[in-house]
Amino acid sequence: MADYDVDLFVIGAGSGGVRASRIAAAHGAKVAVAEEYRVGGTCVIRGCVPKKMLVYGAHFAEDLADARRFGCDVPDCTFDWKTLRDNVQAEVSRISGIYEETLGNNQVEIIHERATVTGPHEVTLASGRKVSAKYILIATGATPAIPNIPGAELGITSNEVFHLDEAPKRAVIVGAGYIANEFAGIFHEFGAHVTLVNRSNIILRGYDEQIRDRLLQISMSKGIDFKFHAAIQKVEQQPDGSLCLHLEGQDPICCDMLLWAIGRTPLTKGLGLENAGVELTDKGAIKVDADNKSTCDSIYAVGDVTDRIQLTPVAIREGQAFADTIFGNKPHRVDYQFVPSAVFSHPPMAGVGLTESQAKLKYGPIKVFTSDFRPMKNVLAGRNERALYKMIVHPETDVVLGIHMIGPDSAEILQAAAVAVRAGLTKQAFDDTVALHPTMAEELVLLR
Repeated sequence: MADYDVDLFVIGAGSGGVRASRIAAAHGAKVAVAEEYRVGGTCVIRGCVPKKMLVYGAHFAEDLADARRFGCDVPDCTFDWKTLRDNVQAEVSRISGIYEETLGNNQVEIIHERATVTGPHEVTLASGRKVSAKYILIATGATPAIPNIPGAELGITSNEVFHLDEAPKRAVIVGAGYIANEFAGIFHEFGAHVTLVNRSNIILRGYDEQIRDRLLQISMSKGIDFKFHAAIQKVEQQPDGSLCLHLEGQDPICCDMLLWAIGRTPLTKGLGLENAGVELTDKGAIKVDADNKSTCDSIYAVGDVTDRIQLTPVAIREGQAFADTIFGNKPHRVDYQFVPSAVFSHPPMAGVGLTESQAKLKYGPIKVFTSDFRPMKNVLAGRNERALYKMIVHPETDVVLGIHMIGPDSAEILQAAAVAVRAGLTKQAFDDTVALHPTMAEELVLLR
């Protein structure tokens, strides 16, 4: 590989790019990674990590109110958004620094510049410097989509929401996916009146219907408004600085903050991929095979930029598989079956495997076991909010095809349950397991 400046040049230092860089370097490769913003990518800088911290903050609002029922003399508390915002950003900076330190400890060259592809084995930096590489890995991720309507620029996305000067009193969130529902719960708990606007009448498409319907029911009972079949025509700013959304066939909605959460677009624009014959999908994602290779033999891609499964752990596994296969003489591929996912809504929901409708389409009549219960904590707190656990079972083999749940700590419980589903365990294996009492998780082994 002496004919090239580096063995591997990575564009993008997010979760997938960092893992690929570190592992490739550990296998002895000479690696350089270019990142035009901050090391850590979407997850660390403007995604999973800061969002989960806001989720924790929102839970405190509920817990402080509930604590009175548990005997705590909790006074009326005020919420200071700037304190939470600044503490979250300080933690983001700390984690970003750890990512950068990890790369440095593995002798990965970090280049804080934008890089574009100018040939199958060449990248050009913003400074004009050219670097040759035997392999190029694209790990640029994705960016929030913004609709093409008048006034769309008056709204913000999940990129900017963590940097607000103050928490909104009236928030409109456009979209119905996990980002929309998570921030709806967050800002509602922070005292905002939240309206979620969606062009269809379905939230969280792809999740189990019964579970997502339960979230809708709970969210509405808490006071979150939902505007379905609502097409936005334009957004206007009012003299007092507030925003007004004009909807087709419905009354306008005014707010202090408009958050676009309508999906994420792969970041391939302006990367120069056409210079190396790298083909894109209709959605602008990089086409790759099972080994993450693009239509150019020397260029690979991992993570959200490929638009397969836009989850951080998936990007990490893809980066690992790429580095092990190309540089470690340990070829392997990512298995996309039984990938667990969670929505950190209020309450959270999580699932793994086939939903009820997916299983019926594949196997016909199936076995469905559910537990619809009121968590003990909610009972004493005087909350009527109910949890729902659901198990999908093969009609003949008794193998568990999927588990889906909504309720406190669902994501924490689901992670362990996902191992069982991935291992192909049967419903009888759950039945044979002694319950851990009193817990919410025990409902999984008591389903009848």
